[in-house]
Amino acid sequence: MPEPTAAAPRPVPSHAALTPRTSPSTDLPRSVVVVGAGLAGAQTVAALRTHGFDGRITLLGAEGVPPYDRPPLSKELLTRPEPVWLSADLGVDVEALADDVRLAEPAEHLELRPGGVVVTTARGTVEADAVVLAVGSVPVVPAGFAASALLHTAADADRLRAALRAGAAGGPRLVIVGAGWIGAEVAGVAAGAGADVTVLEAAGAPLSRQLGAEVGAHLTGWYAAAGVRLRTGAAVTEVDGSGVRLADGEQVPADLVLTAVGARPASAWLEGTLPLDPRGALLVDADGRVPGHPGVWAVGDVASRAHPVFGTVPGGHWSAALHDPDPTVRAMLGVGPGGAGHAPYVFSQQLGHDLALLGLPATAGPETSPVVLRGTPGDGPWAALYLDPADPGPAARDGVATVRAVLLVDSPRDVGGVRRLMGRGEPLRLDLARATDPTVRLKDAAR
Repeated sequence: MPEPTAAAPRPVPSHAALTPRTSPSTDLPRSVVVVGAGLAGAQTVAALRTHGFDGRITLLGAEGVPPYDRPPLSKELLTRPEPVWLSADLGVDVEALADDVRLAEPAEHLELRPGGVVVTTARGTVEADAVVLAVGSVPVVPAGFAASALLHTAADADRLRAALRAGAAGGPRLVIVGAGWIGAEVAGVAAGAGADVTVLEAAGAPLSRQLGAEVGAHLTGWYAAAGVRLRTGAAVTEVDGSGVRLADGEQVPADLVLTAVGARPASAWLEGTLPLDPRGALLVDADGRVPGHPGVWAVGDVASRAHPVFGTVPGGHWSAALHDPDPTVRAMLGVGPGGAGHAPYVFSQQLGHDLALLGLPATAGPETSPVVLRGTPGDGPWAALYLDPADPGPAARDGVATVRAVLLVDSPRDVGGVRRLMGRGEPLRLDLARATDPTVRLKDAAR
């Protein structure tokens, strides 16, 4: 998803030119192994050099290619033949910054020792004073779905692109299981290229898990307008060479099936060594430390990070992979305050529309965020304001309410201003009468 470009630490050309720290503490690492060569891993390597680390860095990757930005794989599936390499996009050249770069050597085991760690791969071991886990995620593949395509890596994108272009005359029949971010993005791209696209969603509305059923329902009409058939309440039980089977026994034919029902941290190899939650994530503090395990840090998809405003923020946000490595490295090296003050941020281009979600809405359960709309869905740009369910409400605050998240639809120019509002390190409180008036800037409704 090419997200709006944000300030990112710029690496120096060569770590050899850095001035070593004066009076380094013996508690600070002299060697670091970074596990994961995606955006979070690359940003970690860059931040280490930017903040004066002159020790040894080892980078372990799993895909066998240099770090790249993952979101464009879906948004620009048919228009971009190769990944957005971070060396060109952000100026992060891990080959120049790290001492030992192994892009096709995934970690298989982590051993914690007093004063250090040992990471085992299929080719041997790497010993270091500290480890930064930036392992990313893997797609969820339900039982019976092995015959479906996935879209998570650059290799997946190559295969999917080739399959779509090799389809039957008039466009291949593509069935997408899941109307989430990736499912919606690919649906619009494929339909625009002439494919016959059907999206099957088990929930009652698209993006209901991410945005809530109430807001997701406002996106339903986008599918038909983009030439895509959307079927909600359609639970898929099996994928085979002829299509998919639904829970009611119906067979939906397809030339190609793409499963896009979510992802989970790529942390199975850490089981038994570090405490993982039911999703496979690591609970870390605001600096990215894994509590109780000195020398172990985590960033990106695998890290559920403590936040001063939003509580525990689960990984998976592009903004976390971009921004969290810098404060984590500062805390690791003792060169400044750590912490993560930015608000979670997701940006999507789907079915002819732009969406930006800032903050962390509660979309299910007894503490679901109440939603108020700014503007009218279907009539130009609009926004959804997710209120804090624990807030006493605007009536008790003279019309002012605490806002946990903001969804901006078709108003990309407003993203920067809302990001600044959400990233101040304190809860966002808005005068709802002004905030729901599209003629009033949201920053002018802040209290």
